[in-house]
Amino acid sequence: MPPTLDRGANLPGATDPVRIRNFCIIAHIDHGKSTLADRMLQLTEVVDPRQMRAQYLDRMDIERERGITIKSQAVRMPWTVRAGERAGEQAVLNMIDTPGHVDFTYEVSRSLAACEGAVLLVDAAQGIEAQTLANLYLALENDLHVIPVLNKIDLPAAQPDKYAEELAHLIGCQPEDCLRVSGKTGDGVPHLLDEIVRQFQPPVGEPDAPARAMIFDSVYDIYRGVVTYIRVIDGKIEARDRIKMMSTGAAHELLELGVISPEMVKSSALGVGEVGYLITGVKDVRQSRVGDTVTLQSRPATEALGGYKDPKPMVYSGLYPIDGSDYPALRDALDKLKLNDAALVYEPETSAALGFGFRVGFLGLLHLEIIRERLEREFSLDLISTAPNVVYRVLMDDGEELTVTNPSEFPAGKIAEVYEPVVRATVLTPNDYVGAVMELCQGRRGSLLGMDYLSTDRVELRYTLPLAEIIFDFFDQLKSRTKGYASLDYEPSGEQKADLVKVDILLHGEPVDAFSAIVHKDKAYNYGVNIASKLQKLIPRQQFEVPIQAAIGSRVIARETIRAIRKDVLAKCYGGDITRKRKLLEKQKEGKKRMKMVGRVEVPQEAFIAALSTSDTAAADKAAKK
Repeated sequence: MPPTLDRGANLPGATDPVRIRNFCIIAHIDHGKSTLADRMLQLTEVVDPRQMRAQYLDRMDIERERGITIKSQAVRMPWTVRAGERAGEQAVLNMIDTPGHVDFTYEVSRSLAACEGAVLLVDAAQGIEAQTLANLYLALENDLHVIPVLNKIDLPAAQPDKYAEELAHLIGCQPEDCLRVSGKTGDGVPHLLDEIVRQFQPPVGEPDAPARAMIFDSVYDIYRGVVTYIRVIDGKIEARDRIKMMSTGAAHELLELGVISPEMVKSSALGVGEVGYLITGVKDVRQSRVGDTVTLQSRPATEALGGYKDPKPMVYSGLYPIDGSDYPALRDALDKLKLNDAALVYEPETSAALGFGFRVGFLGLLHLEIIRERLEREFSLDLISTAPNVVYRVLMDDGEELTVTNPSEFPAGKIAEVYEPVVRATVLTPNDYVGAVMELCQGRRGSLLGMDYLSTDRVELRYTLPLAEIIFDFFDQLKSRTKGYASLDYEPSGEQKADLVKVDILLHGEPVDAFSAIVHKDKAYNYGVNIASKLQKLIPRQQFEVPIQAAIGSRVIARETIRAIRKDVLAKCYGGDITRKRKLLEKQKEGKKRMKMVGRVEVPQEAFIAALSTSDTAAADKAAKK
């Protein structure tokens, strides 16, 4: 490492913007984005062959285990055009590999804002799917040039000609304009890189204007503090400069500046259109906010860049540490994770049953699962998460309006109207399964908006569905009913009036707030019966009889009873007068009656985890362990 005083010496400087191409790869989940990115890394020789591994840009263990991309990753690659009129031209490609799952659309939208073009990838064996359409519309909204590409042409089941026509019809180009590649074998990838240089425009900016750079991501390094990823729009940032964050006004000295290729490589400067990183040594995670504008303290810009639209949480869940003393560690962990996942929203809350924790907002159920797993793995925390729920708007008879993010906040007085969030869902399915999909959507209170045939055997169904109906197991049900062929995408589309009630679970007459839920009136009875029967199996027997009741207001709709542990007080009476036995039984009866009046039922943590898990199988597993 060079000495501190010599920082920036003999390092590469800013690149001529004319040579730069900023682009991202967008696709449905599992259509081969990460594999194609691997071939690009190999072709451009930015990764040592000895260090190369599959899904190179997927850095997290969870990504590699699940085979999905969760975080978008930027990488800088040199490329010399191999064919055509521009053969021999030297270019610098800044590629961003993006997630494909609907829950990580915010990652994709931020990546698109840092690019001039997008490679739309479609599996030649599966064709266009719901998230393909969603990501394409996002790219068109950002006014990006799109190159359509069919991947996996080496598969025996591939039908490139058929899907090239579908893709051409969707984008408005000719079928022969759709490039054909194989991320696995590398076939067609050099031609794709040539087309990226030819078709995408170089970045536009003012090189002599005051420096302005957009923060599109950041990560916390335990040794170096906050590492901030930026895209330079105007001007130039050099290694010795003092920078200023425009939203907070905080100024910092740059300790290091560079590009990601795909490991961090120091640079003496970053110019117009370049994507790179900067390190200031700041440990306070609130100092680096995604969407903020970075400028120079010596010559600051007057106007900040537009930033990003704030994501709106779709699903809320409570996260509580199993050990109450871990609460400060959970707060710090959420702060650090927020730095790396700007879509995370959280605030402190208290539960009578679970103690101190946080009410956390997520973009979907997979997002919730990933965040919880990251907290447990990366920060060694043991957590309980409450059942996911959405945000309701409640109007009272006296005109008061309340926002309810937690069933415990649901008011007890006279309610005039309750509004729930709805989404516009797009389902793509083979036409053999249209009946099964319609039956599922109507069973979840959905209303059909429209239906289009994309080809002779593929149908697009558009539904309005209550968000609360799809956050649990809707996606699993959709996949099982269509043998895995259907795909789902959804976006918020306002709210609707609904007949909703709060179901309370009473344990020995005391409400347990962690088990409360807001459900549709028609499904309240089923919810009450299910939770009551689950808890009856999970809560250990007491010295006295314990009733478990599900109630709406003061009306009990379901009940289960945990039988008392019976002690044989007559064991020592092996004969003699019946009155002695009766006296002992009366004494026991009085004791149980007194115990029932003063006794408290402790719910074990295993029961909370099992009863609040979204699947019956998880509950059964926990109960079996118990």
